[in-house]
Amino acid sequence: MATRTTKKPAGKMQTKTVADYLAAAPKDKRAALKKVRNAIKAAAPKATEGMSYGLVGFKHNGKRLVYLGYAKTHCALYGSTGQFVEAHAAELRAYDLSKGTIRFRADRPLPDRLVTKMIKARLAEIESAG
Repeated sequence: MATRTTKKPAGKMQTKTVADYLAAAPKDKRAALKKVRNAIKAAAPKATEGMSYGLVGFKHNGKRLVYLGYAKTHCALYGSTGQFVEAHAAELRAYDLSKGTIRFRADRPLPDRLVTKMIKARLAEIESAG
């Protein structure tokens, strides 16, 4: 009888906690992620934090606020709206953007004031949606 082996999926290992996710991140990305995470927590102190879709996720009143994560070549903040990205295009021009995603280099994390603006805008959207 042959023994079956299971392969681990390629890419990052799946982590169950935010602490594990951050600990598994490369050192340079870990520092950038922690900086942005702290800015999110300061801007939304009542938000809950956990792992979702393999990323650090934040929720406000049970609704998705933002996700924070990293890839091989960058870190990213996911879940900002297209309207926010368009409204703040001048401030975001130094970053790689797509609809609702802001990618940044580990050595150039998003400034706290910009993260605060984004989180406050998302909180307002969530509150107005009811």
